[in-house]
Amino acid sequence: MSSTLITPPRFERPNPIAFAIALAVGAFVVSSFLNSGLGLDQLARGVPALGRILGQMLPPSLEGIDRILWSLFGTFQMAVAGVVLGLVLSLPLAVLAANRLSPHPFVRSSVRTLIAFFRTVPDLVWALIFVIAVGLGPPAGVLTIMIDTIGFAGRFFAEAMEETDDGSREALSAIGATRTGLIFSSVFPAAMPSFIATSLFCLEKATRSSVVLGLVGAGGIGVELKVAFDLFDYQIASTIILVIFALVVIVEQAGAYLRNRLI
Repeated sequence: MSSTLITPPRFERPNPIAFAIALAVGAFVVSSFLNSGLGLDQLARGVPALGRILGQMLPPSLEGIDRILWSLFGTFQMAVAGVVLGLVLSLPLAVLAANRLSPHPFVRSSVRTLIAFFRTVPDLVWALIFVIAVGLGPPAGVLTIMIDTIGFAGRFFAEAMEETDDGSREALSAIGATRTGLIFSSVFPAAMPSFIATSLFCLEKATRSSVVLGLVGAGGIGVELKVAFDLFDYQIASTIILVIFALVVIVEQAGAYLRNRLI
């Protein structure tokens, strides 16, 4: 009995256009490294300096730990408040942005553009805008997280509603259900698992970003971290970094547990 030798698959020979595109991408990547100015001399100087800073950060200092933990608690409250506001506003916007649910194509396109704009502008830019608008402190952070949550949750809420089964909606339409009735009786229940998962991811994301917002004056423990680095108090800074890490891990683990239980 003869056996047929099967050769492993090979890459196809690229056509001239694909080869030229690959060369252009490769040249762009190389030029990006060259224009960044990063070289071996910078690394040779930076690695020892980083080692010195890490040495000065150890051991972490427990001085003012009560103030740090209270600031951390305020940071988490800022994240929760911003996420809740963002989720509440995301739901009606997602309905207007979803296919077959939006009342008009122009409304759908406009709302999708607004959500994409919220998502595109970086958090720090929104934080600077709201610091100018409402002043320094947690209110600017809450509004920044709210806008960021709308940009993130609004998109995924709309996609979740678009992916729901049409059968139940058609059955309710056949018996005379209104658009609002269809949304609350068919679309929302079917998309609820995705709503829950997206909401928990938003809280995890907001917990991490709320720390950075404090660096530009939006309140929270980021202010404490910035002050510690400005004063070259690296032991206090390492303590703040460790408690931030603990909070992020707790929120992520709690979110994963809730997703497994609720979905």
